[in-house]
Amino acid sequence: MGEIKEFATSDLALAGYLKLRGLELVRIDRGNPRRAVFYFDDSIDVVEHLAIEFANSDFRKYDAEVRALKKLIHR
Repeated sequence: MGEIKEFATSDLALAGYLKLRGLELVRIDRGNPRRAVFYFDDSIDVVEHLAIEFANSDFRKYDAEVRALKKLIHR
């Protein structure tokens, strides 16, 4: 059996998008108390394509607006 190819990201929005698109979340590294790192199985080599898709999506725009609103709340 082949080794799992993993993709790691600490970007919560991208991680959510990858889960939404059906990628398997392999593990989460919580070593840094301020930032989790999400590891996905990329054995089928689609993460690069999905990351570009995410960058051009309404999902990313929505996430940016939520972050902007949070900044306004926490001023």
